[in-house]
Amino acid sequence: MRKPKTLEETYQSCTADGYINEIREVNYDKIKSLMQNAETSIRTANIVVKAIREQDKEWMSVLLDHYDALRIYAEALLQFDKLDIPNHECLFAGLCIKHPQLKLDWNFLNKVRRKRNGVNYYGEHVSYDEWKDVEHQFNLCITALKKEIEKRLKF
Repeated sequence: MRKPKTLEETYQSCTADGYINEIREVNYDKIKSLMQNAETSIRTANIVVKAIREQDKEWMSVLLDHYDALRIYAEALLQFDKLDIPNHECLFAGLCIKHPQLKLDWNFLNKVRRKRNGVNYYGEHVSYDEWKDVEHQFNLCITALKKEIEKRLKF
């Protein structure tokens, strides 16, 4: 297994490989639309949580919906920096580098990104215990991103 790259190494690699793209202007309509989509993902996850038991396999959907919300909020916030970063690893690296004031945990973001990739590309599953292990940190990150975006939109 390869050694995980540090945040700084990842960001430098993403920049060198052309994954961090500058855009001409902040698209406020896109930011608002992305926020609505992120909220939809959270609401969907909450519906599923109320409908399943600890032993059910749908904890995978709960985790993936939270991951999508996190990723979407990250994309929305980076719009203010006039950045478009389609690669998830680079997106989270850019988020941490551009917004250190949020004190987001690079290791957590990378952990959930790898878990999401495991589910989507390698057939991994998500148990209730795995979800509970990341739930609090997901909520902290999502709340921090949402508040920062709302502050910049002046809601």
